[in-house]
Amino acid sequence: MAVCLPDTQDDTPSIPIKLTRVGVTGVKKLLQLERVNKRPIILLPTFDAFVDLPNDQKGVHMSRNPEAISEVLETVANDKGVAVETLCAKIVDKMMAKHEYAKRVEISMTTDFMFMKESPVTKNKTQEMAKLKAKAIGYRDENGEVTIKKSIGAEVIGMTVCPCAQESVRESDKNKLLEFLDEETTQKVLDTVTFASHNQRGIGTLLIEVPKDKLVKAEDIIEIIETSMSSPVCELLKRPDENATVMNAHRKPVFVEDCVRNMMEKIATKYHDFPDDTLITSRQENEESIHRHNAFAEKVTTMGELKEELKIQ
Repeated sequence: MAVCLPDTQDDTPSIPIKLTRVGVTGVKKLLQLERVNKRPIILLPTFDAFVDLPNDQKGVHMSRNPEAISEVLETVANDKGVAVETLCAKIVDKMMAKHEYAKRVEISMTTDFMFMKESPVTKNKTQEMAKLKAKAIGYRDENGEVTIKKSIGAEVIGMTVCPCAQESVRESDKNKLLEFLDEETTQKVLDTVTFASHNQRGIGTLLIEVPKDKLVKAEDIIEIIETSMSSPVCELLKRPDENATVMNAHRKPVFVEDCVRNMMEKIATKYHDFPDDTLITSRQENEESIHRHNAFAEKVTTMGELKEELKIQ
């Protein structure tokens, strides 16, 4: 016979303060997503799951969060149409049912995501890795109605070249060339050669809300992030590929701010038909090579605000 144990979570707290987020982090699961006429995708995602807590309740029923994650993963295992952001939305819906006192529920997921690409010159096929991100937030109104917003995104490593340092190198070399060349010949040299600069390993992150009946492919988000930096990077590079990567990167120097603006412009152009209240987050961190600190830039905006800034109809 089961012993009835006390439920202290439902007690009244000694300090009646509402908490914004309470839950679990680092819940790892094995996830296999079936696809039509394609091999399944195997992921090892990590979930963070939170609910808000009213001021008259001592604690959340913590075990219900990983329980909701497990239950949803079991139900979608053979679903050939589910997307990771939809998976998160289903978990939020399940958590809302389990935490009847919650007004806000949040689930986020991060996993390694493998995609194929070719090296720039030799066209060798190589497996590349990015971080796939998904998120869903549920809100319960005073009438008990639940609204869920879901997002998908990625974190991708690329290469950036500093425009400021490159311009200073160019100016120094120009002055040296003018010591033994005329101005016309010097200008031809400047227009022909590629000038050195210091490089950074860039980490770009892009997250966009996915409206109902809309689809955002992870591969498209990855491409937007990669092409917003000076150059993509590749696991397998032979000498011609290395040369092309370095030369191409130095022909497209960008600041950390440029990367964020590039991402925003590309995503506004591609998904311009999304509702104006669609939330978009773009973030870039460049790991500096000549400093001990890193460079960082971020923009959080809505599609409507972004289109207004860019004058996109």
